[in-house]
Amino acid sequence: MKAMHTLALAAVLVASTVGAQPATKDADHAAHHPVAGASAPQSEGEVRKVDLEQGKVTLRHGPLANLDMPAMTMVFTAADPKLLQGLKQGDKVRFTADKKDGAFIVIAIEPAK
Repeated sequence: MKAMHTLALAAVLVASTVGAQPATKDADHAAHHPVAGASAPQSEGEVRKVDLEQGKVTLRHGPLANLDMPAMTMVFTAADPKLLQGLKQGDKVRFTADKKDGAFIVIAIEPAK
């Protein structure tokens, strides 16, 4: 009888552990690799160049925690080229960046307040 209780307890523990692992793995993955449009953190930056034809913007930015990137100046592709309309060199901005298919993209950008 004791062996039966031990076996039943073991089955419950295995079932609950197996069910919990994928959720933890998915949550961990989402925390390190935000999906475009998700709540990735905003960063501060300054517009250095805007290329509307190519849909690209060069930004001097602070650290990008979600991309594990230090402060630097780099070119981003806009997820939607309309995001870049009205931007000009020297503008201070807040933006959200992500990485998609190996390219760094800006998924949101607005004037800094």
